[in-house]
Amino acid sequence: MRPARALAAALAEGTVVLDGGLSNQLEAQGCELSDALWSARLLADDPRQIEAAHAAYVRAGAQVLITSSYQATFEGFARRGVAPPEAARLMARSVELSRSAGELSEQEVWVAASVGPYGAMLADGSEYRGRYGLTVRELERFHRPRIEALAAAGPDVLALETVPDMDEAEALLRAVGGCGVPVWLSYSITGERTRAGQQLTDAFALAAGQDQVIAVGVNCFEPSDADRAVGLAAAVTGKPVVVYPNSGEKWDAEERAWRGGATYDLARARDWRASGARLVGGCCRVGPGQILQLAAALASGGGLEEFPGRDG
Repeated sequence: MRPARALAAALAEGTVVLDGGLSNQLEAQGCELSDALWSARLLADDPRQIEAAHAAYVRAGAQVLITSSYQATFEGFARRGVAPPEAARLMARSVELSRSAGELSEQEVWVAASVGPYGAMLADGSEYRGRYGLTVRELERFHRPRIEALAAAGPDVLALETVPDMDEAEALLRAVGGCGVPVWLSYSITGERTRAGQQLTDAFALAAGQDQVIAVGVNCFEPSDADRAVGLAAAVTGKPVVVYPNSGEKWDAEERAWRGGATYDLARARDWRASGARLVGGCCRVGPGQILQLAAALASGGGLEEFPGRDG
């Protein structure tokens, strides 16, 4: 059985563990990520660091690795003087590095090629607002070339992630048509709305009835907002739900530091699973230590304890 089909089957049978935040693990390894390309810069400059970060999550029990292509775009690489053929090669490398790290595991590990929103390319925070002033057709034209490049690299699934806006979700769903790779669609949210302010019931409905979409859900948001969102995604689409929130800490842009404690805990993950979550992991500031506990708890079917505030 091919891994992509096996992932869909696994979602029908139970819960699959995603990895955590790639950027925080790279920073823990000493990498500097202040560049506009963020972690994608390391695809050219130090790919071994990316593979090492993926490997940390494999050792923690992650069954799905999300690639370092979130901020990898032809436009972004062009600003660094990287020509399109080389940019496509670097995007393919993101899939290869994840695949190589996954081979360290004795269990099946799937690779999800990250397709971040248009705002990630802008590197100005607009990915958390949406409403870029572009039409659906314009957004589709932006996303299609890199979707084609990533699909050609052979991932098991495309992660259409951190989507702030229904218009962009529609564009992405159009752009993946015919690429031959299953996808999940994951919104970034506040409460019961997308970051752009649309009702989640309407946003999730875009994916209902689309066979290429194997899961729908939310990522990169406050953990408490998942309590309602997971159930809505399951009810509206009838599909497995994907959920991977941030740690719950707050970023102080003025001081350039994280404030407060983590609020993502395993008791919450148990409730999400009961509401239909079948792909569960973490996003920003959720590291291998938390994923290790999540994987152990889901494997045992119980013993759900609170996440520690930081990696051990």
